[in-house]
Amino acid sequence: MAADSGTGAERLAALADERVDHRFKGLPPDADGLTVGELAAQRRNLFSGGFTTPVLALSAERLEHNLRLMETYSVRHGLSFAPHGKTSMAPQLFQRQIEHGAWGITLAVPHQVRVARAFGVQRVFLANEVVDASALEWVSLQLADDPGFRFVCYVDSVRGVELMDSALRGSRRPVDVVVELAAGEGARTGVRTEEECSAVADAVAGVDTLRLVGVAGYEGEVPDADSERVRGWLRRLVSLAVDFDKDGRFDGVEEILVSAGGSAWFDAVADVFAGIPELSLPVLKLLRSGAYVSHDDGHYRKITPFNRVPEEGSLQPAFRLWAQVVSRPSVEQAFVNAGKRDAAYDLDLPEAQVVRADGGERPADGITVTGLSDQHAWIRTDEGVELQVGDWVGMGLSHPCTSFDKWELIPVVEQDGTVVDYIRTYF
Repeated sequence: MAADSGTGAERLAALADERVDHRFKGLPPDADGLTVGELAAQRRNLFSGGFTTPVLALSAERLEHNLRLMETYSVRHGLSFAPHGKTSMAPQLFQRQIEHGAWGITLAVPHQVRVARAFGVQRVFLANEVVDASALEWVSLQLADDPGFRFVCYVDSVRGVELMDSALRGSRRPVDVVVELAAGEGARTGVRTEEECSAVADAVAGVDTLRLVGVAGYEGEVPDADSERVRGWLRRLVSLAVDFDKDGRFDGVEEILVSAGGSAWFDAVADVFAGIPELSLPVLKLLRSGAYVSHDDGHYRKITPFNRVPEEGSLQPAFRLWAQVVSRPSVEQAFVNAGKRDAAYDLDLPEAQVVRADGGERPADGITVTGLSDQHAWIRTDEGVELQVGDWVGMGLSHPCTSFDKWELIPVVEQDGTVVDYIRTYF
């Protein structure tokens, strides 16, 4: 059965009815048996309301700031927006992004599409080629059962087109596809040359199960990426769309989709897409940046385009991981009870930011995370730094994708520590 908007709304509302229990780390033990909605209604304080460490908190104010900023940015630059939902895999955040003007949600694999559909998402851009017959059969049924569902995915090979066609024969609606232009030799997925792109497009035109609606790619994979190289690749992408249009490859569609945009170069995407010439059909300029929703205190903080164009605004890191000092074996060393199972570590180590002790909070000056074990963070302290067993250390995290995927239920916390909501994730 298709996931219509009513079903999606009901399932979103039903998240509040889930029972709190041992599955959700960091939540108060005395909340077991309450529903998530009942616990949220209690508006407990993160630091005095029985939460146990480690616990990941998402700032309510910063989350809202980031949602509004990217909504404004997209409108200002004439872009439609399909944020990459694999960053969070949180249906409540999908919904808030859509409420803030998102065209739809970008995802990476069929399972993620199933999650989005279960919660009523009506437009999905799958930034991958799908060649799994079972997944394609499911997509076909979704399209057949729900005329309002829009689904678009990549194609990047003639072989992929053949596999998709084989799996989709007999479908009532064709699957919309975009040819993925690779970001260069040695990049990730995608068709390497314009000639090969034409061959893939020819293959799509030769089957009834697929419909070519545009071109797309990911500029974040441009080798040795800098502004000039990224813009050069984006101009290739635009030229590919222009050439396909001249060749009549988009006959019969309602609009031409041109899409790019990770979280590092969306300023370049906005600049180059602003120069797309008039084509035979309206152009849907689709930006897909996703890490903005929580931002971070590491990798994305360094690479955000807002660093290059500060007059556009600035994103705010919204995550903070709280852990407790459980060992202080020497004056230079301490250990807190959060490790690889709790903190993103694939790009940068957590950053110690604040210490809470005796009801007060102070900057974590002279305190550095130097490594992670499975359930401990290794802390180095400078000479004279006070840090005692029992103190709470608040840490900023790098890489939102691998922060969300470690926590199934995340408290949303106001600046004074009041927990006002809980975000459910599905990885």
